[in-house]
Formats: sequence, structure tokens, C-alpha cells
Amino acid sequence: MRKCAVGGQAVMEGVMMKSDKGIAMAVRRADGKIVASYKNQVSKAQKGTFWGLPVIRGVVALVESLTTGMSTTMDSAKMYGEDAFADEEPTKFEKWLAKTFGKSVENIAITVALVLGVALAVGLFVLLPQLISSMIFGQTKSLWRSLVEGVLRVGIYIGYLFGCSCIKDMKRLFMYHGAEHKTIACYEAEDELVPARAKKYSRLHPRCGTNYLFLVMAISILFLTVIDAVFIYGFKFEIQNSILEFLFRFGVRIICIPLIAGISYEVLHAAAKSDGWFAKVVRAPGMGLQLITTKEPTEDMLEVAIAAFYIAMGERSCDYYNKLADEPENPQPADAAEPHENAEAAAEKAECTENAEPEAKAETAAEAQ
Repeated sequence: MRKCAVGGQAVMEGVMMKSDKGIAMAVRRADGKIVASYKNQVSKAQKGTFWGLPVIRGVVALVESLTTGMSTTMDSAKMYGEDAFADEEPTKFEKWLAKTFGKSVENIAITVALVLGVALAVGLFVLLPQLISSMIFGQTKSLWRSLVEGVLRVGIYIGYLFGCSCIKDMKRLFMYHGAEHKTIACYEAEDELVPARAKKYSRLHPRCGTNYLFLVMAISILFLTVIDAVFIYGFKFEIQNSILEFLFRFGVRIICIPLIAGISYEVLHAAAKSDGWFAKVVRAPGMGLQLITTKEPTEDMLEVAIAAFYIAMGERSCDYYNKLADEPENPQPADAAEPHENAEAAAEKAECTENAEPEAKAETAAEAQ
């Protein structure tokens, strides 16, 4: 079995695939056409600088995943309904925003959505558990307070995922999430990468972001409990005012988020390289949660995921590139992909490339079979 460095994310009626060179996205419109895009993007953590150091790279990965996830989600919505927006002129307010902030309306919207998303996450998974534990324990100096707070955080997270799974549109998103996992699993198994073959693979994947988020929750319980123990029994630190004490604890938790994220990344990174008992224990809770965050996809969803995967890997596949009117803008060179085809498939690919020289465009569409 081979490993690949491609990861992904489900987007609106499609899949985003990210390689070490850039980001590819394929979306199926309501009319059945598949549209695709590609943009070059290299992680700062890959450049061998300060940002690539252990723990630091985990923080970088978290920030990049948030920004990339938000932008690709908005891009997918635009690609899905691009016909409706093709001739739409920006309003006076949109022009004013662009002129005032020196950024496009899309970039401003992404920034606002990102800030609101982070605020919601902090409110749900940091502030709310701390508020409930404070109501239970008051200002009691006990490590049970930290443990209960951590358990509440995990419970709220699981409840949040269950709630999302009950929403119709989210169910489709989770199906595309499953398609992303099956596509990568099929490739790693060195099987023929077609929907009929990919659908037999598990929709659960050990390197899924769900595993990472749960690991962040779990490590935060241990980490913050140790921090509280240091303040309670080490420094014998005490704040008499309940409001100030609450704000202090909240501030400590916010400050610790990047460090916890970095440590969690390193643990998951180490577990991904092994199939030993420790790796299985680390991955098990997240794999269980993927039963919620992924659903069995249809073959047409797998087709979209495979198209995005091929574009991300820079592979010219006749079966999938022929479904696109033109190649996405700035595609990766064909030799960027890891070779895995037999001689017959390689000859077919070469013939496809010779007979149809693609023209680069920002967005492409073709009838999906």
C-alpha cells in the first residue's frame, strides 16, 4: 500500500483536493456539468523555515486549513451557481467596500465569515464548557473542575456533529466527505481509480481532520488540567473576584489553543506513520466520529472526487479530463504525480495528451456522463 500527500475537504456539491503544490476543486452543478478549478498554493510549513518546525507547523496547518476551507467553500458555491452570477454587476455598496478596504468583496466576506466562525467555535467549545463548569463548581480549587470542563467540551462537540448530520444539506456534504476518503483510499490501495472500484473502500480515513479535531479536544483536557494544577498547587495562585477569575481562566485557554493545536498535529503526524497499537488508540475516537461526519456517497459523487484528485495530482486521465471542456487554470505538470499506472494506461494517457492539448482557463465545465 502506498501513501499520498493529498488531503481534501467536502465543499458545496463537490470536493476540494490539496496536494503539496496546490488546490484543486471539482463541483457538479444542478445541470449535471462538472466544473473544476486549480490554483497553486504551497504551505509555509513546507519551506523548511521557522514555520516548518515541529509544533509550529501544526499551528500553521490549522490557520491554513481554516482560511483555505472558508475560501474553497465560498468558491464552490460560486462555481455551483456561476451561471446566475456571470453577468451580475457589483452593487454600489460592494464597490465602496472594495475601495475602502482595498480588497475584493469576496475576500472581505471570507474574512468576516472566518472571524464569525472562529468566534462561534470559541463560544461553543471554550466559553460554554467553562461557563457550565463554573456554575457547577463555583470558585472551588479542584482539578475535577478542569476534567468536567473537558468532558463537557467533547460532549458539546459530538452533539454539534450530530446536529449537523440531521440537516439535509449537511448530509450531502458528509456524502462528499465520504467520497473524498474513498477516492484517497482507492489510490493508496493501488486499485483502479474509478467510481465502481472506489465505492468498495471504507469511507473512514485515519488522516481525516475529524481525527485531528477530536485529538485537540482530548489533549486539551490533559494539558489544561496540568496548567490548572500548576496554578493551584504550584504557584498557589488565587483570584478572589469570581468574574476576574473566570476571565483569567478563559484567557489562559485562548492562549493555549495554538500550543495544543501544534502538539495535537505532531501526535497525529506520528500516528499516521505507524499501524502499531499506539497509533490505533490515537485514531480510534476520531474514526468513530467519522461515522457521523461521513456518509456513503453515490457513484456520481465519487466521479467528482476522483476528478478533483486527478487535477490535484497533475494527472491527465482521458476518462476524467474529457469530461471537462478545458483544463483548469494553472494545472500541475503531468510529471508531478507519482507514477502508478501500467503501460497500457500510460500509453492511453499519452495519446489523450497528444490528441487534445488543453487550454488553461480559470473555470471549466463539461457534460458529466
